[in-house]
Amino acid sequence: MLSNHFQNGMETARLVWSRLPNSEEGELDEVGISKKSDYSGVESLDYEVIENYAYREEQEKRGRFFVGYQVSLKWFLALLIGIGTGLAAIFINISVENFAGWKFALTFAIIQKSYFAGLLIYVFFNLALVFSSVYIVTHFAPAAAGSGIPEIKGYLNGIDVHGILLFRTLVGKIFGSIGSVGGGLALGKEGPLVHIGACIASLLGQGGSTKYHISSRWLQGFNSDRDRRDLVTCGCAAGVAAAFRAPVGGVLFALEEVTSWWRSQLMWRVFFTSAVVAVVVRTAMAWCRSGKCGHFGAGGFIIWDISDGQEDYSFVELLPMAIIGVIGGLLGALFNQLTRYITYWRRNYLHKKGARVKMIEVCLISIITSAISFGLPLLRKCSPCPASEVDCPNPPGMYGNYVNFYCRNDKEYNDLATIFFNTQDDAIRNLFSAKTIHEYSAQSLLTFLVMFYSLAVVTFGTAVPAGQFVPGIMIGSTYGRLVGMFVVSFYKKPNIEEGTYALLGAASFLGGSMRVTVSLCVIMVEISNNLKFLPLIMLVLLISKAVGDAFNDGLYEEQARLRGIPLLESRPKYQMRSMTAQEGRRSRKVISLPRVIKISDMVSILRSNKHNGFPVIDHTRSGETLVIGLMLRSHLLVLLQSKVDFQHSSLPSDSRGGSFPIRHNNSEFIKPVSSKGLSLDDIHLSHDDLEMYIDLAPFLNPNPYIVPEDMSLTKVYNLFRHLGLRHILVVPRPSRVLGLITRKDLLIEDDDDSEMELQSTSVRAQRRDRSLASRTADVEQPLLNGLFVHN
Repeated sequence: MLSNHFQNGMETARLVWSRLPNSEEGELDEVGISKKSDYSGVESLDYEVIENYAYREEQEKRGRFFVGYQVSLKWFLALLIGIGTGLAAIFINISVENFAGWKFALTFAIIQKSYFAGLLIYVFFNLALVFSSVYIVTHFAPAAAGSGIPEIKGYLNGIDVHGILLFRTLVGKIFGSIGSVGGGLALGKEGPLVHIGACIASLLGQGGSTKYHISSRWLQGFNSDRDRRDLVTCGCAAGVAAAFRAPVGGVLFALEEVTSWWRSQLMWRVFFTSAVVAVVVRTAMAWCRSGKCGHFGAGGFIIWDISDGQEDYSFVELLPMAIIGVIGGLLGALFNQLTRYITYWRRNYLHKKGARVKMIEVCLISIITSAISFGLPLLRKCSPCPASEVDCPNPPGMYGNYVNFYCRNDKEYNDLATIFFNTQDDAIRNLFSAKTIHEYSAQSLLTFLVMFYSLAVVTFGTAVPAGQFVPGIMIGSTYGRLVGMFVVSFYKKPNIEEGTYALLGAASFLGGSMRVTVSLCVIMVEISNNLKFLPLIMLVLLISKAVGDAFNDGLYEEQARLRGIPLLESRPKYQMRSMTAQEGRRSRKVISLPRVIKISDMVSILRSNKHNGFPVIDHTRSGETLVIGLMLRSHLLVLLQSKVDFQHSSLPSDSRGGSFPIRHNNSEFIKPVSSKGLSLDDIHLSHDDLEMYIDLAPFLNPNPYIVPEDMSLTKVYNLFRHLGLRHILVVPRPSRVLGLITRKDLLIEDDDDSEMELQSTSVRAQRRDRSLASRTADVEQPLLNGLFVHN
């Protein structure tokens, strides 16, 4: 009872926060689903195995050797995904660090003579890099804009957004990230690395790109959406592992944040992929330490070692740490809300004016960001270097603390330039640093927090590859260090470190914005190299997530909703508990197909609607109408294009008691990844073709998932999401029972001792020479009452 009241209160608070005029959502129905959005730009994936006769024919030809080959190939692809993602991360990091090094070295050399000339060079250098990034995105790879995590999360949730996993998207993401991050914008490269890992996994799974003639036939072993989903999951984990050098965090991120379906075999491959990434990245860092990577040094890959920081903490420090969690939840929720409104305005007004407007917008933001990061430190008075610091001061843009920028004395440093006029990785390392009490003034930290928070809000959603991990860490570590300063001055204990509170602030903002807990906790421990902070990080993450959940959804969920990606969340809406399957289907008209259909009638049905699934019905000898299966639109288009199954007779092809003729491979029905696939306009049919017939029985899914009309909509939701379904048939309550299956019935002894990964356990038991009459006699489905669809 208490939990129900708490849940209702959370939903009420969230409703009050977000109930502002927002025309993109349209009118909401009683379940909270937008009636205006038709999600026309996306299409669901077919994770369910279509056990038609072509599939059974293919499975029966496969022996143990082929199954073992497939399992071995999956592990080999996991190895290649780890190597490829690691190399991509190395290339991006080396490029960004070298561009930043050249920029700061050139700027520092010029400001020795003129600060105004240094400002012009600094602005122009950043503008050139940012312009290259936005040009690549707008003219070459539009799907490379943003972080890509909402789209990949939608893909693993069962939604395919066109273009997100193509080769040009991969190239645009890599080079676009180098330009946008190297150009000093308030964004990061960690989110794009997740997208890059997913693209690499998808391309390796299909053997490369046939469009650009980069392909290998011996890698083309997995064409189904189920296999691609497993590979993309490995790619997502590899991206996080490469971005943060956190292999365990990458596995947990894929499990917690992006996937809706998980199994133990996949866990092992994901873990293996992340381990490969860690080895590749560490090998590259060891090679670069010899000076062969230019300006790339210890600051290239994210790891902020604070193992020499605060040794212990007292009970009285838990209160300010809890306050940091509350601040992170509030600022994170505000960030999500502001980016939501700005992104909506961009997508519906500004970006509709064309690519030129997108480019001008990003260039203006680049100029403003460069002017702020260069100009604000000029207004700040320098401070004398601590006597204990031998390396004070450092020139701008160099690895280390205490940056000398516009200071009259050589033994002074500019605290605002230490975090503003620097790369984000080095600035975070400076904020996390231990034994640096009173390095920053409260005025400088507050100034940086307000300006960088505003820049991050405005920059997120522009037409460049943009991640939010590192900017979130920058924002959180700033107010965390600010709170740490007050704690040090209030408690006056020598063991309290301001850098500890900066780390907790970073975790709190990411938890309040992205609503990630377990994986983020492990990532923060891995990048800080200090296990002692684990309980504190858990505390601030739990508080910040609870506070943020009271106002709105996480950043990725909000952005997915704006992009028209219909994600199925982890739990159904509260209103679904009192609804049935019959009520949930919303009286949508079901278009059924007869078993033997005229080609002209099929074309007319396909042109009259955009449905992707059609129930197929047949009639018994007594005249009763039965549902014999489900036919996908994509499969119908393949049959129309091939024409080999057309027949002159309107009778079933097995009416004489023979088996179905198989003229297709199962791979012919697979839609190319991240593409629109075959269209009806691409098919040419003559007048004679339209007068012929086709028997759909050999190609339909004979065993679709079926629920009774009075089943709870909550159960239907859980079934739909956990199994990754695309359609569920709704039928009247069955009148009789054929049998009952218990747990013991499913414990079947396997003759093969090895663990082989098969997509179906019923293939061996079904023979391809069974006629349709005997099959429908065993499983008589009543007349169809409705159809649940996932686009």
